[in-house]
Amino acid sequence: MNQLVEKDPEMAIVWFWKAINAGDRVDSALKDMAVVMKQQDRAEEAVEAIKSFRHLCSKQAQVSLDNLLIDLYKKCGRIEEQIELLKQKLRMITLGEAFNGKTTKTARSHGKKFQISIQQETSRILSNLAWAYMQQNNYDAAEIVYRKAQTIEPDANKACNLGLCLIKKGRFDEARAVLEEVLHRTYPSSVDGKIISRAEELLREIELQPAVCPLEVGSSIKEEIMERLDLVMNEWAPFRSKRLPIFEEISP
Repeated sequence: MNQLVEKDPEMAIVWFWKAINAGDRVDSALKDMAVVMKQQDRAEEAVEAIKSFRHLCSKQAQVSLDNLLIDLYKKCGRIEEQIELLKQKLRMITLGEAFNGKTTKTARSHGKKFQISIQQETSRILSNLAWAYMQQNNYDAAEIVYRKAQTIEPDANKACNLGLCLIKKGRFDEARAVLEEVLHRTYPSSVDGKIISRAEELLREIELQPAVCPLEVGSSIKEEIMERLDLVMNEWAPFRSKRLPIFEEISP
């Protein structure tokens, strides 16, 4: 099948459809078909296929399907649906449903397996959520979410995105301070040359900006976003003594 995907992706999609309709390894057939459709610029079709047939897939496959949907929504420009699904994933973490009662889970990327912690997953989801808000030009929400993500697991890439967000809000001094931390290699991933180059580019952009009055974060945005994020962060402590011992090792 891999050879068929490479040589004739359209025919591969036909065979994936046949497998799904026949109930033959539906989990892998649906996921693989959605990936090939995305590569063929048929992301909208892939979204509808997942929504229509995910009920035939196992419980174990649902997380992977959600991750695929997030990527597909992003490609289609369906930002609202992407945001809602990311928020749903955050809710799953607060309820202890994301890691099946464990502190880590096995993930796969480019054919390689690796361990990811609850902190890493939460920070990753928050980072994706913040970027989605950036696509909506909702820089107030994006800043709040990026800052929350950085308190969990700071890294240089998120710092660059936060710097960009602050530039968009006209808060150039704050943006400069954040980006200079990247150049000073404060973060573990700062050694990445691409990230260093991006930080330098953003700093040059600041120098070209006219002086403007910084925008204040609207209180309604603060309340809407922080309420969601508090579910992720602040409810860890109450659950420790109840039914989620997995959070015992996580600092608030």
